Amino acid sequence: MSAAATVADNQHPALAPMYRLQFEPAQDCWVLLYPEGLVKLNGPASEILRRCDGKASVAEITADLEKTFNETSLRGDVGEFLGDAYERGWIV
Repeated sequence: MSAAATVADNQHPALAPMYRLQFEPAQDCWVLLYPEGLVKLNGPASEILRRCDGKASVAEITADLEKTFNETSLRGDVGEFLGDAYERGWIV
């Protein structure tokens, strides 16, 4: 998937098998762990990835984020992040 590609609303993203998402108290943030290291996540990235359980669709993830944070029109930002996460191999 290219960076310009959009992620469909009906896709159900999940963390790729070699990645694990966890909160690191020492870093005071969520991180994405993998065999070679870790990725320190900002708030929005961690909120999106925490919802990527393979069950929720992109539309459901977006709706949940909009409700949780009392925001609207997050679909573009969520789609852009998920497209990048797919390219990096973080999610399948």
